[in-house]
Amino acid sequence: MLDGRSARTRVAQRLDDLPVTRTHVRVVLAVGLGLFFDMYEVFLAGTVSTALTSKFGLSGSGLALVLASAFLGMFVGAFFVSRLADKLGRRRLFLFSLLWYSLFSLLGAFSPNAVIVVVCRFLAGIGVGAEYPVSDTYLSDVLPASSRGRLAAWAYTCSFLAVPVLGFLSLGLATKAPLGIDGWRWLLAIGAAGAIGVLVLRRRLPESPRWLESVGRYDEAETAYQQFAQAQPLRRQPSPSPFTATKAAEPGQPLTTAALAKQPYRGRMVMLGAFHLLQTFGYYGFGTLAVLVLATRGFTVQHSLLYTALSFLGYPIGSLLSVPLIHRVERKFLVIGSVLAMAVVGILFATAGSPALIVAAGFAFTAVSNIFSNAYHIYQAEIFPTELRASATGWTYSLSRLATGAMPFVLLPLLGSGGPAVVFTVVAAALALVAVDIAVLGPRTSGRSVEAINPR
Repeated sequence: MLDGRSARTRVAQRLDDLPVTRTHVRVVLAVGLGLFFDMYEVFLAGTVSTALTSKFGLSGSGLALVLASAFLGMFVGAFFVSRLADKLGRRRLFLFSLLWYSLFSLLGAFSPNAVIVVVCRFLAGIGVGAEYPVSDTYLSDVLPASSRGRLAAWAYTCSFLAVPVLGFLSLGLATKAPLGIDGWRWLLAIGAAGAIGVLVLRRRLPESPRWLESVGRYDEAETAYQQFAQAQPLRRQPSPSPFTATKAAEPGQPLTTAALAKQPYRGRMVMLGAFHLLQTFGYYGFGTLAVLVLATRGFTVQHSLLYTALSFLGYPIGSLLSVPLIHRVERKFLVIGSVLAMAVVGILFATAGSPALIVAAGFAFTAVSNIFSNAYHIYQAEIFPTELRASATGWTYSLSRLATGAMPFVLLPLLGSGGPAVVFTVVAAALALVAVDIAVLGPRTSGRSVEAINPR
């Protein structure tokens, strides 16, 4: 049997030294497809709320509650359920979160009234809320340090295909009733069915060797490591990282959650808490309110959906652009630059007059926002130690879901009283504060072992 301390050093270092193998590719694909349905659920809020406005006569606080319900569930999932990934393992939580989401999304498709819709979307959101923190954590755990950013960005790119897919599905279904069934019900059922397929794929994923080490299961950690080490390497390996590689540090004593109240982790928790409260106004504000913003400017629902669907093509394209950028640009600086670009382009979207300029500005916003999103998702998981990675990521990330749940109650009245220009001015101000937050408090991470980033 391996000695605990030496096993931790060897497994962590060997994980970072591995070439990219077929098992790494399978991880990226399984995580990316799972996150596909996270994104699907997030951006479904605007479409469902628009459809239910006519179906159930919702308006005002009722409409805001439909928009908010899933995000409030995501807050619960991110805050409470993601903690279990540090206690029970990443793999179990992967399976649980997708199964839970699928069940309540399917039940939501059969909702007889708006109250049941709100309840089902809240419960489905609990499963979705745990998905991103656990996924970010798992990717940081198992991907080699020199390729971590690039491979994780590919997983996120897979997930963001959901946004244009949903956009065009909404365009075809939102105002129709195939087989006599309302289009919004089809959209919920499609999400549930697809997530079940991903659940089957995820059952073959190995547990995180780093997590197994952190809870003292050294023999199992070695076995899980071998699933990566013995897999066939890719014939063409990614180019080396341009950053100076930093090796894994010697292990210290296992950490408890009390370490998050001490430096450097206390400062990182404060930084990410403020970050998530503010970035939500830009990233999710656009995705969930774009259709409503265009509708207030006099465009028909069909035209608003079309313009939004075309704009949403920027999500996967921006995510693709992030792959080489994340590999070559320090992640801290990439987050700062992209969030400032979002602020500028968002104001242009709100004030654009012609349909062509609206689509161009919307496309640019979504493209830049996904460079931002991919960079920060990788970044937030890198800056905490293995024992606490899911907990710290989930607790801070949950604030973005809480803020998104509150956002309709803030931005919808603002949209009604001040119009799109005022809404996006507020969004731009929030994004500027995000840039300052990361610039002042954020550490550098690119090319470094997660053990080197997180001292004990």
